[in-house]
Amino acid sequence: MRLGSLRLRLLLAGAVSTAIALALAAYGLTVLFERHVERRIDAELTVYLNQLTAHLEPAPEGGIRLQTSPADPRFDVPLSGLYWQIVHEESGTVLRSRSLWDSELALPAEPNVDDQIHHHHIAGPAKAQLYLLQRRIELPPRMGGGTARIAVAWDAAEISNAVREFAVDLTPLLAIIGALLLAATWIWVTIGLKPLAAVRTQLAAIRSGKSKRLGSSFPDEVRPLAHEIDDLIDARDAELARAKSRAGDLAHGLRTPLQVLQTEIERLAKGGQTDVALNLSTVTRTMQRTVERELARARLAAPNRSAETSVATAIEQVIRVVQRTPDGERLDWIVDVPAGLNAPIDRDDLSEAMGNLIENAARHARHAVTITARRDGTCITLSVTDDGQGIPEGHLAEALRRGGRLDERGSGAGLGLAIVTDIVGSWGGTLTLKNANPGLTATLSFETAPRRS
Repeated sequence: MRLGSLRLRLLLAGAVSTAIALALAAYGLTVLFERHVERRIDAELTVYLNQLTAHLEPAPEGGIRLQTSPADPRFDVPLSGLYWQIVHEESGTVLRSRSLWDSELALPAEPNVDDQIHHHHIAGPAKAQLYLLQRRIELPPRMGGGTARIAVAWDAAEISNAVREFAVDLTPLLAIIGALLLAATWIWVTIGLKPLAAVRTQLAAIRSGKSKRLGSSFPDEVRPLAHEIDDLIDARDAELARAKSRAGDLAHGLRTPLQVLQTEIERLAKGGQTDVALNLSTVTRTMQRTVERELARARLAAPNRSAETSVATAIEQVIRVVQRTPDGERLDWIVDVPAGLNAPIDRDDLSEAMGNLIENAARHARHAVTITARRDGTCITLSVTDDGQGIPEGHLAEALRRGGRLDERGSGAGLGLAIVTDIVGSWGGTLTLKNANPGLTATLSFETAPRRS
């Protein structure tokens, strides 16, 4: 796929969107998991905090003491990551868990005595960061009154490690989800672009002559485009029709005056003015061929691409006409055309093209004209060979060039070759010339679809 591909753009947009969505999902899930862990720790630490508060009692020597330590064995393991500490603010007495060993927590000051639980992050033993829950309470008179701060702390690294492990476990799942989303994006893009592929297929059918319009069998989003293209085709057809009509009117308008002029030329020749008649005849013949060419062009403006013509029938009709001419009567005609051979061209156009080639061959042949037709795979060739002088090798390309007028130099290829080139070119065919030594071979070639076995 190229950078300008719409499919590639959509896939890239889908991939980027998927990556952003998965990154946001990963971040959001880890934050939610961290909050979940903190809530579970809060619940556990709150139980310990309530136990510490409930088990406070006055010490015999004054101050306070803890009647029973919380049952969690981690409070008795040095530097276990779970700690408690109680500070009697009036006496300065500090009670702490054995897990603190010889350390003491620097508890944050609490300005109010409200029995509420407050959350803090403080430094702990061995430079560890602790997640702390603290409560400041007012002691009853039986304990000597005053206030105390009761705190329970948890190593914050355990929270970070749990979140990290969760993220590691989450990554493969997100990768699988990302791959599935990319596959889904590919499917969505493929399905979404199918109408455009259908438009392309239908346009190819229109160009080949198998269809005339796109129609309206498309999704709502593509249907306006199809309607615009159909309207454009309608406008083109209307313009072609007008152009064909103008060309036809012009050509037919010139044909009648030319016929009158030809009659006058014949009168001049009968009156003895042969030189003038010959010059006028040459000019008139050129004008007639030009009119015929423009009529052919007008007819070929919008050919029916699905047409097929029997080669043998078309050639037989042309030969019957040419044999009645003075040039055709004196020649031998050798025809080798297999029955059942069809060419992908309209019947009138094939007759026009072969008529020009056969007339040209008859005009320059000495004794015979040979016409052959063959099918080789997907290629159909039609050849017309005369035994005349041929065309000088240096002039073969010029004979096929648009506007080439070798007939005016006496070499025998005239405006008819340009007409043939226009006709076969409109049907996807080609015209080639080759000297036959003696004579000239003109070959028409057409590509066809492979035949079904």
